[in-house]
Amino acid sequence: MAPTMPWPDCARPSNCQPDDALMRTKDIPTPGCSPRECAIADALSVVGDRWTLLVVRELGYGVHRFNDIQANTGAPRDRLAARLRELEEAGLITRRRYSDRPARDEYVLSTAGSAIGPILRELEIWGETYARLGPRRDN
Repeated sequence: MAPTMPWPDCARPSNCQPDDALMRTKDIPTPGCSPRECAIADALSVVGDRWTLLVVRELGYGVHRFNDIQANTGAPRDRLAARLRELEEAGLITRRRYSDRPARDEYVLSTAGSAIGPILRELEIWGETYARLGPRRDN
Protein backbone atom coordinates (compact mmCIF):
# COMPACT_ATOMS: atom_id res chain seq x y z
CA MET A 1 0.00 0.00 0.00
CA ALA A 2 1.31 3.43 -0.95
CA PRO A 3 2.02 5.90 1.86
CA THR A 4 -0.55 8.63 2.40
CA MET A 5 0.71 12.10 1.62
CA PRO A 6 -0.05 14.95 4.03
CA TRP A 7 -1.54 17.08 1.25
CA PRO A 8 -4.47 16.62 -1.14
CA ASP A 9 -3.94 14.44 -4.19
CA CYS A 10 -3.35 16.20 -7.48
CA ALA A 11 -6.37 17.16 -9.54
CA ARG A 12 -6.70 14.09 -11.75
CA PRO A 13 -5.16 10.75 -10.84
CA SER A 14 -3.45 8.68 -13.47
CA ASN A 15 -5.48 5.85 -14.94
CA CYS A 16 -2.59 3.44 -14.33
CA GLN A 17 -3.12 0.29 -12.37
CA PRO A 18 -0.55 -0.53 -9.66
CA ASP A 19 1.18 -3.20 -11.80
CA ASP A 20 1.81 -0.89 -14.75
CA ALA A 21 2.65 2.30 -12.85
CA LEU A 22 6.34 2.27 -13.84
CA MET A 23 7.28 4.38 -16.83
CA ARG A 24 9.42 2.85 -19.60
CA THR A 25 11.13 6.13 -20.45
CA LYS A 26 10.84 9.70 -19.34
CA ASP A 27 8.65 10.67 -22.31
CA ILE A 28 6.76 7.51 -23.25
CA PRO A 29 4.12 6.31 -20.78
CA THR A 30 3.36 2.65 -20.35
CA PRO A 31 0.32 1.66 -22.45
CA GLY A 32 -2.92 2.47 -20.66
CA CYS A 33 -1.31 5.14 -18.49
CA SER A 34 -1.41 8.89 -18.65
CA PRO A 35 0.57 11.36 -16.57
CA ARG A 36 -1.13 12.89 -13.60
CA GLU A 37 -2.21 16.52 -14.06
CA CYS A 38 -0.59 18.21 -11.11
CA ALA A 39 0.17 21.73 -9.92
CA ILE A 40 3.32 20.41 -8.22
CA ALA A 41 4.66 19.24 -11.58
CA ASP A 42 3.69 22.58 -13.12
CA ALA A 43 5.54 24.46 -10.38
CA LEU A 44 8.62 22.26 -10.73
CA SER A 45 8.72 22.98 -14.45
CA VAL A 46 9.30 26.64 -13.48
CA VAL A 47 11.44 26.42 -10.31
CA GLY A 48 12.57 22.80 -10.10
CA ASP A 49 16.21 23.48 -10.86
CA ARG A 50 18.98 23.95 -8.28
CA TRP A 51 20.22 27.23 -9.72
CA THR A 52 16.73 28.65 -10.09
CA LEU A 53 15.91 28.12 -6.42
CA LEU A 54 19.26 29.56 -5.35
CA VAL A 55 18.68 32.65 -7.52
CA VAL A 56 15.27 33.16 -5.92
CA ARG A 57 16.90 32.71 -2.50
CA GLU A 58 19.47 35.41 -3.23
CA LEU A 59 16.90 37.84 -4.58
CA GLY A 60 14.85 37.22 -1.43
CA TYR A 61 17.93 38.09 0.64
CA GLY A 62 18.19 41.41 -1.23
CA VAL A 63 21.03 40.48 -3.60
CA HIS A 64 20.05 41.98 -6.98
CA ARG A 65 23.12 42.20 -9.21
CA PHE A 66 24.35 39.47 -11.53
CA ASN A 67 27.92 39.25 -10.21
CA ASP A 68 26.73 39.11 -6.59
CA ILE A 69 24.14 36.44 -7.39
CA GLN A 70 26.80 34.45 -9.24
CA ALA A 71 29.28 34.73 -6.37
CA ASN A 72 26.72 33.67 -3.75
CA THR A 73 25.30 30.73 -5.71
CA GLY A 74 28.40 29.48 -7.49
CA ALA A 75 26.32 29.07 -10.67
CA PRO A 76 28.26 29.10 -13.94
CA ARG A 77 27.77 32.48 -15.62
CA ASP A 78 26.09 31.10 -18.74
CA ARG A 79 23.70 28.96 -16.72
CA LEU A 80 22.88 31.88 -14.41
CA ALA A 81 22.15 34.14 -17.37
CA ALA A 82 19.84 31.49 -18.82
CA ARG A 83 18.02 31.01 -15.48
CA LEU A 84 17.52 34.75 -15.05
CA ARG A 85 15.99 34.96 -18.55
CA GLU A 86 13.72 31.97 -17.80
CA LEU A 87 12.60 33.46 -14.47
CA GLU A 88 11.85 36.77 -16.16
CA GLU A 89 9.85 35.03 -18.92
CA ALA A 90 7.92 33.06 -16.26
CA GLY A 91 7.08 36.30 -14.43
CA LEU A 92 8.95 35.49 -11.21
CA ILE A 93 11.47 38.32 -11.54
CA THR A 94 11.74 41.67 -13.25
CA ARG A 95 14.86 43.27 -14.64
CA ARG A 96 15.67 46.93 -13.93
CA ARG A 97 18.36 48.99 -15.61
CA TYR A 98 20.55 50.70 -13.03
CA SER A 99 23.30 51.95 -15.36
CA ASP A 100 23.26 52.97 -19.01
CA ARG A 101 27.04 53.21 -19.47
CA PRO A 102 27.95 50.48 -19.29
CA ALA A 103 24.53 48.86 -19.59
CA ARG A 104 23.85 47.09 -16.30
CA ASP A 105 20.71 45.49 -14.95
CA GLU A 106 19.59 44.25 -11.58
CA TYR A 107 16.89 41.74 -10.77
CA VAL A 108 14.03 41.85 -8.27
CA LEU A 109 11.34 39.38 -7.31
CA SER A 110 7.85 39.91 -8.63
CA THR A 111 4.80 39.13 -6.51
CA ALA A 112 4.87 35.55 -7.82
CA GLY A 113 8.58 35.25 -7.04
CA SER A 114 8.13 36.64 -3.53
CA ALA A 115 5.38 34.10 -2.89
CA ILE A 116 8.01 31.32 -3.08
CA GLY A 117 9.73 32.69 0.05
CA PRO A 118 7.77 30.64 2.60
CA ILE A 119 8.27 27.50 0.51
CA LEU A 120 12.03 28.08 0.45
CA ARG A 121 12.00 28.64 4.20
CA GLU A 122 10.27 25.28 4.71
CA LEU A 123 12.76 23.63 2.35
CA GLU A 124 15.58 25.19 4.38
CA ILE A 125 14.12 23.80 7.61
CA TRP A 126 13.74 20.37 6.02
CA GLY A 127 17.32 20.54 4.71
CA GLU A 128 18.71 21.50 8.11
CA THR A 129 16.78 18.67 9.75
CA TYR A 130 17.20 15.83 7.26
CA ALA A 131 19.61 16.59 4.41
CA ARG A 132 22.54 18.29 6.11
CA LEU A 133 23.44 15.32 8.31
CA GLY A 134 23.22 12.76 5.52
CA PRO A 135 20.96 9.71 5.39
CA ARG A 136 19.02 8.80 8.52
CA ARG A 137 17.27 5.65 9.50
CA ASP A 138 13.86 5.95 11.07
CA ASN A 139 13.18 3.29 13.64
